[in-house]
Amino acid sequence: MRIQTEEELAESRARVLDSHPDGEDLWLFGYGSLIWNPAFHFSERALATINGYHRRFCLWTHLGRGSPECPGLMLGLDRGGSCKGVAFRLTPAQIAEELPLVWRREMVTAAYRPHWLNGRVADRPARILAFTINREHDRYGGGLGMEDIARAIARAEGPLGRCSEYLFNTFEHLRELGIDDRGLDHLCQRVREIQSDMRLSTGG
Repeated sequence: MRIQTEEELAESRARVLDSHPDGEDLWLFGYGSLIWNPAFHFSERALATINGYHRRFCLWTHLGRGSPECPGLMLGLDRGGSCKGVAFRLTPAQIAEELPLVWRREMVTAAYRPHWLNGRVADRPARILAFTINREHDRYGGGLGMEDIARAIARAEGPLGRCSEYLFNTFEHLRELGIDDRGLDHLCQRVREIQSDMRLSTGG
């Protein structure tokens, strides 16, 4: 897995920010772990919706919440539909200080691509920066069906913990925000069923 250098990260960030007006705040979209573990400073958080992409488990992980023998799946924004999540407002000073941290977290393997998307923040039209899935990346898993996704998530575990915890955390925090994601709801139920069957089969 190729890791982006600091120079490459800085160059890609500069290209994206080139179209952002100087001195203006920026809205950054969170749809997965950024919602419950942002790990950066921001000035405001609000409910948001982006158009043209939907939340989907479509990125294989062999490290954080998976292993080479039993890879897990992480969320990405894949083409089509819309997605409800959270937008974080960054001031110009926070753009300079905090966005590099986010960039290193999201862009280190080039599995995502930053895009300016049209959407709504607190029910008002907004231009939002989001990290969408890179369909050309070798870890892209967009062709998987629901059952394959559920089985991968149910079984995978890595240095950062179980892949299923990532799913459950995301779903619970979306629900706390009043965001209904029926796809994740069904996925949680199926993952729990598979894990229950696994425990029964091993006598655990």
